[in-house]
Amino acid sequence: MYDALTGHYTFSCPAVGHVQVRLSAFRSLERLPGASHPAVYRVVFACSCGGEHEGLVTHDDLDWAPLGASGADFFNLMTARVESAADDLLDLAARRIGSGDWPWTFFCYPENRAQPVFPSAFLLLSPAADELGLAVRCPVCECTTVNLVSRPHVDLPFYNDRNVRVVEHVFERDRDDCVTAFRQELDSGAFDVRRRDLAA
Repeated sequence: MYDALTGHYTFSCPAVGHVQVRLSAFRSLERLPGASHPAVYRVVFACSCGGEHEGLVTHDDLDWAPLGASGADFFNLMTARVESAADDLLDLAARRIGSGDWPWTFFCYPENRAQPVFPSAFLLLSPAADELGLAVRCPVCECTTVNLVSRPHVDLPFYNDRNVRVVEHVFERDRDDCVTAFRQELDSGAFDVRRRDLAA
């Protein structure tokens, strides 16, 4: 499902078969009721065929595989064997987290500070010219905040933008209302107006 060496998820596409997409190609994530070990998320992703499709991702593939937990196998030219880089990648991730560098961060508007998160906290992603609108549910206060970030900020663990712009709006605590309001705001064009105001 996830390739830690290329940073791509593999999904099925009805038009071209299998496609590989980065996390920034996801458009929405929703945890499905039921299973919790592992939890399963329904994602909608932008496909290279031009459409948007649904796929399923486990909690492990979403949060842990990008750190190397999925077993990144490669052909070692020095030994002429297929070997795993998982232990090295996980060790590197553990050392970085231990030093205070978190793989993904976002700015929580109600708390007025940066918070560490995993991709399972993402709700919606909406592409703009050079950035993404990213709606994230804060794991501490459970409020939703929209950040404007670069694609590498989402796609690459431990890559954090120097400047993250924030939509100054407090959303409803109820998840369904908040997601519906964010979708309506994106469709209305008010999001682009607010983005231009933040850029000024």
